[in-house]
Amino acid sequence: MDETYVNVQGEWVYLYRAVDHAGNTVDFRLNPKRAVAAAKAIKGQGSGTRTATLDGYAASHRAVREMKADGELAADTKPRSSKYLNNLVEQDHRGVKSRVGPMLGFKRFDTAAITVAGIELPRRIRKQQFCLGRLRLRGRPAPAVWEAVLAAQ
Repeated sequence: MDETYVNVQGEWVYLYRAVDHAGNTVDFRLNPKRAVAAAKAIKGQGSGTRTATLDGYAASHRAVREMKADGELAADTKPRSSKYLNNLVEQDHRGVKSRVGPMLGFKRFDTAAITVAGIELPRRIRKQQFCLGRLRLRGRPAPAVWEAVLAAQ
């Protein structure tokens, strides 16, 4: 898990992202503050996690400790800090930031969250994390496909 910054109304907000060991996006969240509650909001597939690689920010480590105490994470989950083991997350950040950068920021927080979700969706489809087969979309026009995909997300 790591975070990056996105410009909303001239202020920088935090885009938290969690990626598994294979580089698949587990979860993401746009949050106005960098705090323990924001780090805990990334749940994704946390129950099977054995190690959690975090940056050096203390709130992330505290969130993992609290989640283990509350039973949201397995008791044997080991948090570790590494600047270099977060490279998979940073690569995902790069893909999102390359799309968000030319937009020069967002006007409202809620539209920023929707736009980031829209940027994430094709990335998840490309990484084969979103199964289109079960939606039975064969032969339907592109707008109908996108409506079905967004409704299923």
